[in-house]
Amino acid sequence: MSTSTQISGAHPYSPAFAVGDMAFVSGALSVDADGVAVPGRTEALEAATARLGERLETVGMDLEDVVKTTYFVTDLTLRTEANAHYQRVFAEPRPARSFVEVAGLPYGATVEIEAIAHRGRAH
Repeated sequence: MSTSTQISGAHPYSPAFAVGDMAFVSGALSVDADGVAVPGRTEALEAATARLGERLETVGMDLEDVVKTTYFVTDLTLRTEANAHYQRVFAEPRPARSFVEVAGLPYGATVEIEAIAHRGRAH
């Protein structure tokens, strides 16, 4: 059985889609709750993580269920802050992660995080 929740009319895709105990989470941008890009490096990482958490909630999961993330950033030098932020957000063993620089992101965001989660992941 699969579960999905869609942002009403905003986008043609699900914020997260669960299949069994797995969830595939669409990219969460570094925007505030109103969709405005958040300035600042650490602040952008925190905003993207907050949006990621909201997307996980749509399928009854949270950050503790994440097993893999992909970070898309507009500035590769953000890696140092991203590593420190990752250590604060995720307990060991931390999820696997990819870190990719892109030319741009929607709405002027500087960070986008997508994830794969597993309900009750083994630690």
